[in-house]
Amino acid sequence: MNKMRLFTPGPTSVPEEVLLEMAKPVFHHRTQQYKDLFAKVNELLKYTYQTKNPVLTISGSGTAGAEMAMINVIPQGDKGNVLFLSNGKFAERWVKIGERNKWNSTVLKAEYGTAVPPEQVAEALKQKHYDAVVLVHSETSACTVTDLQAIAALTRDTDTILISDGITAVGALPVKTDEWGVDMVITGSQKAMMLPPGLAFISVSEKAQKKAAVVKQPNLYLDLNSYLKSYNANDVPWTPAVTLVRGLFVALTMVQQEGIEHVWKRTSICAAATRAAANALGLGVFSKSPSDSVTGINYPAGFTDKEFRTALRKQLNMNVAAGQGTMEGKIFRVSHMGYMDQVDTLGVIHGLEIILRQQGYKFEFGAGVAAAHKELAKLQEA
Repeated sequence: MNKMRLFTPGPTSVPEEVLLEMAKPVFHHRTQQYKDLFAKVNELLKYTYQTKNPVLTISGSGTAGAEMAMINVIPQGDKGNVLFLSNGKFAERWVKIGERNKWNSTVLKAEYGTAVPPEQVAEALKQKHYDAVVLVHSETSACTVTDLQAIAALTRDTDTILISDGITAVGALPVKTDEWGVDMVITGSQKAMMLPPGLAFISVSEKAQKKAAVVKQPNLYLDLNSYLKSYNANDVPWTPAVTLVRGLFVALTMVQQEGIEHVWKRTSICAAATRAAANALGLGVFSKSPSDSVTGINYPAGFTDKEFRTALRKQLNMNVAAGQGTMEGKIFRVSHMGYMDQVDTLGVIHGLEIILRQQGYKFEFGAGVAAAHKELAKLQEA
């Protein structure tokens, strides 16, 4: 009879208020009722993104959002020059988009668990002109954060478009889109936005809008200019996911009521508590530049990923994620995004301790929970 406890970095838990809103009858989207709702959603998205520019809502996954951002501001074929920063599975996916579009791609690689340093990006920008720089702010597969602010400082006064995969950053980590000068930021509904999968979002700076107006690309569904035109009328060009948009309004209202700065702080403290617990248990944290949205924890020697996560799920109904790419089988990942608080954080750490002890790992039982408590005390000061 254990309740579902979702600690995966997408999909994340959805608040009851959001679920109840989405359970209401569907209404027609080509109506003033929908436009009025969408107008409110658009303003709430601007707040969450910390931008005055449009934040477009697309029916599709984060991958659709990333592809949409790139193909609309990067010229077709070998006329397009792109600098990719690659340090994980999702960054590698964006490189594949470059390969399929036959762009002239330069890839700056870093090992999983590390970030490409801004100094290396600065050097690359001196060597060649790029239409776009594409990076992952929070690389979910490697639980690693990249210094988006520092890299944005390199591109903001140029005509190069900075595209940030913020899929596990927006609504979890500090993302100051306008202040930092990030041209396009992408996220998905099933992460810190506290919704089921199905929506993607893209912020579009004035610089990116101007670039999209002159880049000719053949895609219809992912045509940025069509979305921008409809956006000005609080509408979308194609059929929207009405039910998800209704839930989005409730979820973003919750973010606004808590305050985005406090959301960032809560996420950071819960992440710090989990890292402290992992260290206290002698497991350690995988990343050298850990993201606050998701923590990668190393397995003890001799542990099998499938057995550990299966036991956690079957006995306690706690769901954590496997490692990905080069870290498959070596780590498990715990999310701190969205509908998460200190009780959830303590709960998953306690659950990990139960299964670790059960499977023969030697440690001081309760050490992880005790270490987490010390970090979580900071929430009372927030």
